[in-house]
Amino acid sequence: MCSCSISIDLSSPDETAKLARALAPHVAGGDVILLEGSIGAGKSFFARALILALLAEPEDIPSPTFTLVQTYDAPEFEIWHCDLYRLTSPYEAQELGLEDAFEAALCLVEWPDRLGELAPPDALVLSLQTTGTLEMRHATLRATTPRWCAILESLDV
Repeated sequence: MCSCSISIDLSSPDETAKLARALAPHVAGGDVILLEGSIGAGKSFFARALILALLAEPEDIPSPTFTLVQTYDAPEFEIWHCDLYRLTSPYEAQELGLEDAFEAALCLVEWPDRLGELAPPDALVLSLQTTGTLEMRHATLRATTPRWCAILESLDV
């Protein structure tokens, strides 16, 4: 198994959206992106930008904080945007049907630590950290598969 990572300083929300748009052409159904970071780090913002880049027609992308899961129909696959902050055990993630979604949909999972052992080992992990500068974020993307490593190496951001 390979392991790779890239780190990027994002100086503004526009740069975060640019990262999402750069990643969009490379994702497919069955891909899982685990979004790590504290409250306010930009996880939902990144997810919204990625979803909008994938939809045929723009639409409102609400945060799934209270619904836990929002789904969208991209032209070639379904997108699941999940916010697991309120879950207390991996069993609750199973009840949401995430294991099946991991196989067929693009899944963007905020607060992936709530998945426990259910977290797919071949997922792309995006960690966002706030910095001392108001809108600046530090992003680290980590992967353990040759496909994701090749994608990370080719990203133009």
